Amino acid sequence: MTSRRLLRAEFHKLTTTKMPLAFLGVLAAVSAINAAVVVFGTEADGSKAFIASGDDQQSLVAFAANAFIGAGLFGAIAVAREYGHGTVVPMFLASPRRHRAMLAQYTAVFVGGGVLSAIGAGLLIATVAASLPTTEYGFLMSAGDVTRVVVASAFTGAAGAVFGAGIGAMLRNTGGAVTGTILALLVAPPLIVQLATETASWVPGTLANVLAGVGDDVEVLAAVAALGAWAAVPAVVGLISVQRRDVV
Repeated sequence: MTSRRLLRAEFHKLTTTKMPLAFLGVLAAVSAINAAVVVFGTEADGSKAFIASGDDQQSLVAFAANAFIGAGLFGAIAVAREYGHGTVVPMFLASPRRHRAMLAQYTAVFVGGGVLSAIGAGLLIATVAASLPTTEYGFLMSAGDVTRVVVASAFTGAAGAVFGAGIGAMLRNTGGAVTGTILALLVAPPLIVQLATETASWVPGTLANVLAGVGDDVEVLAAVAALGAWAAVPAVVGLISVQRRDVV
């Protein structure tokens, strides 16, 4: 198969299953919860003052920081489930040069993770903006800030999806891939930061904040490169491991 057909097949697999819809449902639920917090929050708990102070951007940027984790789970499930369902066998039969099939799969999850994260950021921004008229406060983010948050979420999500896809290719089990992704992104970074505080600037959440415009720990280009490295390392390891083992 040509690379174009392989890529088209991967997009077809992603868009004709219920998994993306499930992730969209989660994103919609998160957006609804945030809207409810704005509508029903009280002055006593500080939620109204939080919006009024201009820190609503911080709330929305938190989504960009978490997009790496959410999209990482998306990528891990998308790849690992191929082994659980056995669909990886016809995939490699159609493309005996396995690296071509894997690169097509990585590309598909990269796009899928970016699109889902951009949609999630857009939903969150829209629901918060729509709920603010119920308060005495207004939406304080400029159009430029909104655009930057959406773009940062899209790139962070795309990189996270490739990260998770690499974990899925290495572990080949959906449960193991999900667990490995959670351990790598939720458990390991805080431990590493405690052991070496200078690494705090290079964890995905901090890098996403830089891209979204609320952090200055590193330069923007350095943040882009670092997030790319986070995605590339497990992806390359997964690609190598696929070349060297039987999938039956």
